[in-house]
Amino acid sequence: MLHTLAVLVENNPGVLARVSGLFSRRGFNIDSLAVGRTDDPTISRMTIVVEGDNHVLEQVRKQLDKLIDVIKIDDITSERYVGRELIIIKVNADAQARPEIMQIVDIFRAHIVDIGQETLMIEATGDADKINGLEEALKPFGIKEVVRTGKIAMLRGSKSTSLENEA
Repeated sequence: MLHTLAVLVENNPGVLARVSGLFSRRGFNIDSLAVGRTDDPTISRMTIVVEGDNHVLEQVRKQLDKLIDVIKIDDITSERYVGRELIIIKVNADAQARPEIMQIVDIFRAHIVDIGQETLMIEATGDADKINGLEEALKPFGIKEVVRTGKIAMLRGSKSTSLENEA
């Protein structure tokens, strides 16, 4: 089972290396990891998707709690949240293939962000199913390069993973 963790950490040099090193040393598999600064520049938020059963998840939480840079850990897997990924795909696109690719781009509500002589660069956001579907639909044209961000997620409604709920 995939678990989505929202982890608040100190925005200090080396924090990402310490967190990823912890996963590596303990043999936990990170399915995706996205990190960025929050509205408070001293705090960053990591969205970590980790695969494992409840025992693995408990071990991950305990190990993360031991890191001095980790402020808060929330498993939002069972909560209602909005999760998104960003993908940029460069595909082969000669003059004959472009109309069909553009139809696919419209169907997935993606965007063409660059046009080359023989390529198109396409950007899309959405949940993993949508991103995977777009990638599969474009494979027959010949994918030259793919970049994905990994999942970011935020709880729906008034719930939050911020520190304001701690008071």
